[in-house]
Amino acid sequence: MNNELVIEKLSENNFNEFFRLIEVFADFEKLTPPDKKARLRLKEDGLGKNPRYKAYLGKIENKYVSYMIFFMTYGSFVALPTLFLEDIFVLQEVRGKGIGQRMLDFCIKFAKERNCGRLDLNVIDWNTNAIKFYEKNNFKLLNWKIYRLEREQIGGN
Repeated sequence: MNNELVIEKLSENNFNEFFRLIEVFADFEKLTPPDKKARLRLKEDGLGKNPRYKAYLGKIENKYVSYMIFFMTYGSFVALPTLFLEDIFVLQEVRGKGIGQRMLDFCIKFAKERNCGRLDLNVIDWNTNAIKFYEKNNFKLLNWKIYRLEREQIGGN
């Protein structure tokens, strides 16, 4: 397997591979993977008439080995759009080959082309490899706490 990475936009043709990679990532992070209803929402929200997020997959030869999801938010203090990187994931068997860097560089270029004031992301505290990767790429740790209301507390269906 060579290391020539091709980055593809999410499409009907690669959605099943995208979903497979999300399941592998959920397992890596020890989280419950999306269920059937969530899979349908992911498809509609990524490929529907008004997409809520953008996703790209990384492929080497004919094997999908990585993906990323990001979306736009807005920074009131900088008065510019912010790109939020929700997920970036590389299969374990191909880590250390620059794939994550290529995916992140793509994301940074996307943010630059849209005149973003920031690129934000979260990283789980035990993932020291990811933390080192982001710090190597000049991301700064913010001293913020993240709070969340789950769907049940919001009252969603």
